[in-house]
Parts: sequence; structure tokens; C-alpha cells
Amino acid sequence: MALPVAFFGVFFAWPVVSIVERGLRPDGHWELGRFGETLSSPEILDVLWFTLWQALASTALTLLVALPGAYVFARFDFPGKGLLRAVVTVPFVLPTVMVGTAFLALLGRNGLLDELWGVRLDTSVWAILIAHVFFNYAVVVRTVGGLWSQLDPRQEEAARVLGASRWRAWRTVTLPALGPSVGAAALMVFLFTASSFGIVQILGGPAYSTLETEIYRQTADRLQLSTAAVLTMVQFVAVGAILVVHARMVRRRETALRLVPAERTAARPRGAGQWLLLGAVLLSIGLLILAPLGVLVERSLATPTGYGLDYYRALQSVDQDGTFLVPMTDTIVNSLQYALAATAIAVVIGGLAAAALTRRAGRLVRGFDALLMLPLGVSAVTVGFGFLITLDEPPLDLRASWILVPLAQALVGVPFVVRTMLPVLRAVDERLREAAAVLGASPWRAWREVDLPLVRRALLIAAGFAFAVSLGEFGATVFIARPDNPTLPVAVARLLGRPGELNYGQAMALSTILMVVCAVSLLLLERLRTDRTSGEF
Repeated sequence: MALPVAFFGVFFAWPVVSIVERGLRPDGHWELGRFGETLSSPEILDVLWFTLWQALASTALTLLVALPGAYVFARFDFPGKGLLRAVVTVPFVLPTVMVGTAFLALLGRNGLLDELWGVRLDTSVWAILIAHVFFNYAVVVRTVGGLWSQLDPRQEEAARVLGASRWRAWRTVTLPALGPSVGAAALMVFLFTASSFGIVQILGGPAYSTLETEIYRQTADRLQLSTAAVLTMVQFVAVGAILVVHARMVRRRETALRLVPAERTAARPRGAGQWLLLGAVLLSIGLLILAPLGVLVERSLATPTGYGLDYYRALQSVDQDGTFLVPMTDTIVNSLQYALAATAIAVVIGGLAAAALTRRAGRLVRGFDALLMLPLGVSAVTVGFGFLITLDEPPLDLRASWILVPLAQALVGVPFVVRTMLPVLRAVDERLREAAAVLGASPWRAWREVDLPLVRRALLIAAGFAFAVSLGEFGATVFIARPDNPTLPVAVARLLGRPGELNYGQAMALSTILMVVCAVSLLLLERLRTDRTSGEF
């Protein structure tokens, strides 16, 4: 437990606290009146209101669209199911700036719909909401669908035999068992959409701003650290409350899983209604997920002289105006190296944290479990800027070191390692560990001989998710990535911020490459996935 606590203390709590302190105590005296001054500002109130209502709307829309998909993946067996499960997960591990890029290519000016039918939804609330559904679809499908596939359908069938209608049987038997899982998924979607950065930054423009984008603007554009500090505290309190409720939902879901026997329930669709539902879900996946991803590929190939690889070839040249000091091909290599280093850090820290949480109980341990999730909701912008002002003196003078980027990326990867490993570690029979100890095995050898063989697949899956999300981290690395070593998401954002068809085409090409890398990673994970090692996500 000591190493994970130290890691989060130094690389998460310290940077965040330092930013807040610098903003609220600029001259050595606390200026708590900044809270009232900031939170009474009409501009900030508009930001808070937009953050709240768009997150609620995005969550409701995501549940409406994704719950039928969760049912289909849980109950139906059809060709290509594993491939499709990987495809719907690709958006979740893509950087949010790239998600915004995909919908800009689809809905924006000179986008595909604009060229075909003159339809534009860029810089609109609808574009933001649809992009959020695209990004969070997999959260609902995997969280709710994972539990749904383990519910015994014979309980619902017994209610039907006793005279209940199909709707009443589902409402009184299945829905109560699914309730904690649906609630947990809804809270995570709300958390991700309330803290949305890249999507709102690109699709919202100056007209719409969430807490996250406003923190970035107050920090990077206006240098108003006091306002950013207040907003960071508001976000911190809100995220903490959400995670407390989420933890309770997860415990209720685990209780439901222990009460209901888990078994393989998927079967081929039967009857016109089930085939129609399968067709509707496949159509929604095609329109919502495959279309934006396909447009990225199409835009990366559409040059002024016709379809070709010109934009990909241009990635090999050095930028003329000095925005990038290395070819974009070097950026790809840099990003892969950063992500691999971040994955190694996340697996070590997350694995140790999951093992500690498995062996201990109590409020303090549950609090640490919630702490591990904070980096997913607390402003990554604050963390990135905090890195710059805290990790600049010995013995942790890391501002000029390459390790700074992987450390920031690992903060996002650790929660996925923990959430994947924890259920599997808890499923290991404690008597096996006790038997190894009785036979004289040390704790390390007992873990190596007992736990590791049982959780090896889950460990590989956790590493794969950590790699994918590290590769796409944007909020913190936009501050700390150096011009001579940018990451792919940072390079895409910078290219989109510059005029010209070549810059836009290169952004599309880089986004396509990143999408392919993430898709291949998830396909490999799907081959490793089993019901036992699927974890919580």
C-alpha cells in the first residue's frame, strides 16, 4: 500500500494542492473570499450551469442509446461479436481531442454532411451531446452488459410462468438486479461528460465551456490562477461526491452478483422481435461509432488532387514555421514509447493497489479505493500545470526529463488497472494463499505461485487498457509535452489550431494512425478476454 499512496501523494495530490494554494494564497494569506467572488460571477454561473445540464443530457442520451446494445451483447450470440465489442470500445480509449476531430470532420464546416447535404452541427450543443454518446457508449455496454450476461434468465422465465407479462417480469426481476450496475455506469458517464475537455474545446468553440475547459482558459489564456483554483475545488468536491455514490453502487452490484448465479446465457436471436432489435443495435453502432471513425479515414485520404497518401507522406517532413521541431513520424514513435513507460508504471502501482485492497477492508481502504479514481474526474489541466510548478526542484526536478509525460499518463492508467484486477483478485480463494503460507512460502512467493497464474490474463488486459488510455491522454500532456517530443493528441490539437488544408489533413492522418493503434490493442485484448477476467469494465 505504501508505494501507491506515495505515488498518488507526490504526483497527484501535491500538484493539485500546490495549484490551489498558489491561486488562493498568492501573497501568503488565504483569500477565501475568492470563492464568493468567483461563484457569483454571471460568466462562471453560466459555465457551471452548462456543465451540469449537458452532463445530465449526455448521460440520459447515452443510457437511452447504449442499454439496448448492452442487452444485445449480453444475451445474443452472433458472428463477429468479439470484433464488434472491440470496435465499440475504441472511442472510449481515444483522446477526447480526437473524438472532437472525428465529429468535426463529420459535422463541421466542409465536413462530410456539409459536402453531401449542407448539414452543419459544429459548435453546437447537439454535436457535443452526440460526441459524448460516441465516447461513453462502451462504458454502459461493458458495465451493464457484463452484469446482464451473468444474470440467470430462468428467474425471469419463472415470473412469466406465474403469469407476469414480459414487461412486468423484466421490471420486477431483472431491473432491480441491474439497478446498481446501471447507476454505476450512469455516474461514470456523468463524471466523464462533466469533466469533458477536448470534445467541448473543439466542438463548443468560444460559445460553450465546461468546468474543465474554463479551468484551462483561466490558467493558460488569462493566467487567473485564483479563478482556476476555485473552479478546481468545486470540481474536486463534485467528483468526490460522485465517486462516493459510485463506490456504494459498485458494492451493491457485487452483492447482486453473489446472490445470482452467473452462467453463460448468450444464444442466437429467436423470433422477429429479437432479430429486429439486433438489427437496430447494429444500425445504431454503424451510424454512431463506425461513421465518425470512417470519416477520419476518408478525410485523411481526401487531398485537393483526389484520394491519396499525400497527408501521410507529409508527416515525414519537419514543420516550416517551427511549431514542431521533429517530423510527425517521430511523434508517433515518441507517443508509443511514452505509453509503454506509462503502462509499466500503471501496472506496478495499480497491481500493488489492487492487491492491497483485496487483503484489507475498512473505511480507510474504501477511501483509498475512491482516491484511485480521482484522476479520471479531477482536472487533468490542473495536474499538468501543477507538474510544472512542483516538480522543478531537487530531488524531483523533472521538468526537463522525459519521464514527466509517462508519469502524468500513468495517473489515468492506474484506475483501469485497479478496476480490471480487483474483481479477479477478490475471486482467488484465500485458502490457497493460506496453504502456501503454511508450507513456508513467503508473501512474494505465494503471490507468484498462487495469484499470478490465476490473474495473468487480467493483468495483460489491464496493461492493454492502460496502454490505450495513456496513448490518448491529452489534458495534462498539453502542458508538459515539449515541442521536440510532442505526443499524438497534442500534435493533433496543434495542427487543428492552424489554418490550411495540409495541417487539417495531417491532423486527420495522425488521428487515423492513433485510431488504428488503439483498435489493434483492443482486438488483442478481446482475444484475451474471458468472463472470469473481464473485470469491472
